Amino acid sequence: MTPAPYRTRSDLAADCAALGIGAGDIVMVHAAMSRVGPLLNGPDALIGALLDTVGPQGTILAYADWDGSYDDLLDAEGRVPERWRPHIPPFDPARSRAIRHNGILPEFLRTTPGARRSGNPGASIVALGAQAAEITAGHPLDYGYGERTPFSKLVAMGGKVLNVGAPLDTMTLLHHAEHLARLPGKRIRRVEVPFATTAGTVWRMIEEFDTGDPVVTAFADDYFGAIVSDFLATGQGRRGRVGDANAILVDAAPIVAFAVSWMEARAG
Repeated sequence: MTPAPYRTRSDLAADCAALGIGAGDIVMVHAAMSRVGPLLNGPDALIGALLDTVGPQGTILAYADWDGSYDDLLDAEGRVPERWRPHIPPFDPARSRAIRHNGILPEFLRTTPGARRSGNPGASIVALGAQAAEITAGHPLDYGYGERTPFSKLVAMGGKVLNVGAPLDTMTLLHHAEHLARLPGKRIRRVEVPFATTAGTVWRMIEEFDTGDPVVTAFADDYFGAIVSDFLATGQGRRGRVGDANAILVDAAPIVAFAVSWMEARAG
């Protein structure tokens, strides 16, 4: 039998359901769209498939970050030199692009009608569905992966994380585990960020645990992947395929608890 030339929205919805996503679920998705296969309607097919699977009471979300791209200008204290400040567009949750390093899906989701975006630039989350407003509201500017953030809300709401073709070490929720884990010598990052306001651009210093490098020196660069692999080896989580891509689905609360214990056992 000749294979179908395209994967459809309904094909992907069936794959998501088979993996364990159901009505009312809150699902954070990471996707390498090039691995899903040829799609009718591109990334919107996966967004639509997930919405079909979680239904009107469910919610899907993705890690957006911010395509600010001015890190090379920062001085040793994380500040932007005066001569460059007028040239850096300020962060606007409604307009600023999602970072390109995380693939194209977050930007597609951000620009889908009805989507909401949280107000922390580097830790920003885009969400669509019944709980989108609640998940994205009130995102703290300092320590944006910690308490009262979309990440902690995903855990508290019994959410799930779906990786579709994306490397295991891209599971952004584990930055929340880094925040919670009791580890000596956590790296702290401070960076000056411009915000768009009705009064014009306002600059603010933001502080958080470093998410660009392992939070402590004891961990390898790709240690998130090791945590996810070890978690799956316990028999938790589910493996399958979405389109042509290998996929995993894990519950947010158990993998965060596992990750905290994993980190503390090795560097706590």
